[in-house]
Amino acid sequence: MEKGTFKGLEAFILENQHLKAVILPDFGGKIASFYDKKAEYEWFYQAKVEQLPMPHYGSAFGEYTPGGFDDCFPAVDEGPHPINNRKVPDHGEVWSMVWEVDEKLENGITLEVKSPVFPYELKKTITLLEDGLEVRYRVVNTGEAPFAYIWSPSILLNMNEHTQIEVPEECDEIISTEPDNEHLGDWGARHPFPITQSKESKEEIDLSKMATKESQSIEKFYFSKRLNNGWCRAVQHDLKKALYYSFDPDKIPFLSVFKNQGGWLGDYNFSLQPSTGMYDDVYVANKIDRVAKIPPEDENIWIFRITVEDTE
Repeated sequence: MEKGTFKGLEAFILENQHLKAVILPDFGGKIASFYDKKAEYEWFYQAKVEQLPMPHYGSAFGEYTPGGFDDCFPAVDEGPHPINNRKVPDHGEVWSMVWEVDEKLENGITLEVKSPVFPYELKKTITLLEDGLEVRYRVVNTGEAPFAYIWSPSILLNMNEHTQIEVPEECDEIISTEPDNEHLGDWGARHPFPITQSKESKEEIDLSKMATKESQSIEKFYFSKRLNNGWCRAVQHDLKKALYYSFDPDKIPFLSVFKNQGGWLGDYNFSLQPSTGMYDDVYVANKIDRVAKIPPEDENIWIFRITVEDTE
């Protein structure tokens, strides 16, 4: 591991003969870049700026040049937390906070952060593997009541007309969570996956593929069923490569997809988002029992891996 800078911020760089990852402790512990040397391809979407502005606690996520891998915790949507009704900021707290470096490893780094508002401490160890990244999480409930949370990795990926989403076979129906969408309709509308019919044009559309940037559209949907298999893939057919996410479905049982097809900030990117809860709002998720919980003065541990694969 080496120290360096990335778009004006202090960075820790993990590198081997195949891959290079850049981590920004001061910017929410973000993994800002994941570069595939063999393919000469940057997997993580990069905002077109030379200097990254530093967020502050409670910043609006969209105002801070989204890109790379941010942790959403203890929720995704802004709103009250069921433990004390205090507001969880947009995309959670931790993406906009400074993480402390706890331990430097030969091929990794351990970072930690403590909430100023809620009773938890979150630690993660990022390790560069021969063919990918492994992130081990440990969250401790320091309070005297069960603590509900949603964790989800907001990883904005590059995409083009060759990009395709692959998911387990149980992911055969989606629930739209956008308020009004040309093809998917209102929040809560259900569609078969991957092939469905547009609500407006009635044309057949493939939800596993991407619309053009010119469509200026946004899609966000959850798969309606809990996962039996903990994986999903972003396939780049033009590279003959895929980015494979793997995790324990007993701990991370939900999966959502966000597609920004020119409709948000004029960017063109997407995100596969395994999640410990459903519908992004931790208050709602707690009400419908679609949320992870930590017993008082206890901890939860989970592992999330990203692997670069050849598809041919």
